[in-house]
Amino acid sequence: MLKRFWFTFSPMRFNPLNLGCGVAAYDKNDSIRLVRELVFADRQMPEIRELIDDVDVSTLDTKHVRPNMGVCPWRGIWYPNGYRHPG
Repeated sequence: MLKRFWFTFSPMRFNPLNLGCGVAAYDKNDSIRLVRELVFADRQMPEIRELIDDVDVSTLDTKHVRPNMGVCPWRGIWYPNGYRHPG
């Protein structure tokens, strides 16, 4: 069964990931692996400031995050959009 995870990172210059990153994964380790492989595949992953396990999406930003979320029940990155889902 998949769980929703919400990551926040150390601030990055001019980066939409400063709002956070949403992931559907089997467990914490799987979520970190997906973020590392799909979001930061070509660069160093910044320090994780917070990792919320089983995040309630209704608590996330209503102006940018919630209107632009992908599908939460599928394994992969659901925020921000634009990252491929694992094969």
